[in-house]
Amino acid sequence: MQSVSVMIGINPPAVRAPGSMALAAASPAPHFIVAFTGLSSEEPLAGGVRLMPITAKSDAAAYVPHAASAMPASDRLMSLDVMRGLVMVLMAVDHVRVYSGLPAGGPTPGIFFTRWITHFVAPAFCFLAGTAAYLHGRKLGDMRALSRFLVTRGIVLVLLELTVIRVAWTFNFDFKHYMLAGVIWMLGVCMILLASLVRFSTRAIAIFGLVVIFAQQLVALPAQAMSETVRGAVGWIWQFLYFGGQVHLGHDGPTLSILYVIVPWIGVMAAGYAFGAIMLRPREERRRLCLRIGLSATALFVVVAGTMVLTRPAQPNDPPALFRFLGQQKYPASQLFLLMTLGPMIALLPLAERARGPVARALAVFGRVPMFYYLLHIPVIHSLAVVVSLIRQGSVTPWLFGNHPMQPPEQPPGYMWSLGLLYLVFAVAIAILYPLCMWYAGVKARRKDSWLRYI
Repeated sequence: MQSVSVMIGINPPAVRAPGSMALAAASPAPHFIVAFTGLSSEEPLAGGVRLMPITAKSDAAAYVPHAASAMPASDRLMSLDVMRGLVMVLMAVDHVRVYSGLPAGGPTPGIFFTRWITHFVAPAFCFLAGTAAYLHGRKLGDMRALSRFLVTRGIVLVLLELTVIRVAWTFNFDFKHYMLAGVIWMLGVCMILLASLVRFSTRAIAIFGLVVIFAQQLVALPAQAMSETVRGAVGWIWQFLYFGGQVHLGHDGPTLSILYVIVPWIGVMAAGYAFGAIMLRPREERRRLCLRIGLSATALFVVVAGTMVLTRPAQPNDPPALFRFLGQQKYPASQLFLLMTLGPMIALLPLAERARGPVARALAVFGRVPMFYYLLHIPVIHSLAVVVSLIRQGSVTPWLFGNHPMQPPEQPPGYMWSLGLLYLVFAVAIAILYPLCMWYAGVKARRKDSWLRYI
């Protein structure tokens, strides 16, 4: 029996360099993927599809989702809408924090956890985007059509990030000195890459996603082996792939600040795509698999991160042990960061599926129109920050027109908000966004214009 070997690199929270410790793990390929996705070659998926082991390249066509009966357009999974809505609401907390002037992650517990709760956003956003792609492919019943949709939507997202979203963050048009490759850029590029993967089997895509997540440091090895001359010529490729930072586009072109890189996020989206097969299982089976996967990932995080904190003596200026345990590396997202965030999210999906009442309905509204919400929430929050500045200082501080969120100017003395003001502005922003999102969700439900699929 063939096996799949995965190198799992674990980074300490404060270290950005690749691989400080490596764990080798090997398991038979069918069991390896069943453990994560619940896919089995012996049990049919919803719609009567039976997964068969791939023995040759030609078998892939019989294994991809379009072999199944198409999913009715009216079918929606409430749990995905509720979970997506929840993480989008949390996202607004962090983006209000950007304009509050409060630091990211400390030093007080209140500030630390205000930032920490938002760490779930990007992993859930990326993972569930992959799941939505799988479900959309089932609805279309045509992988070529799904590939075209992913490429088109990916291009739209990249363009929106570089134009509309960049202006919303800054309220300025100084494109020459600042452009941002943020989370929407990353989602767009990963969708374009996913378009080339969807023709393979679901199991193959799942294995690809997990290998990229857990062996992500391998991407850095070629860059580290390059000479200084070669690195100067092509090193920018690795900045897009893994390291991030600033890239100058052309000799006199604009500066692009890369916040979200491609690896490991393409792995997260691919794993989310394969997870879509689980979401089409019968309710009780789906619940068991979500709990098994989510709790296993969370337990692995607790064991590994806890061991690292306990075995590494704290330095004089280190934060408390709990902060070091939870403060995992996000840029680029380490294995521990993804286990910490994706594990609980997956485990909570069964709870989201049973959620009822006004809060669940409100979250589901946000979750049905994620891109519309994203495009609106940054200018709404930014505008509210302008209003706060007028009320508190009698004028609008030029700081609010700086290159947020990555290169803001020096903060004016006395500008920083309290946590109470931050959460008040957050609540006002959500109150403004809710009726707008409800209106747009109604538009999408009533109309079938093709452009509505992209926003």
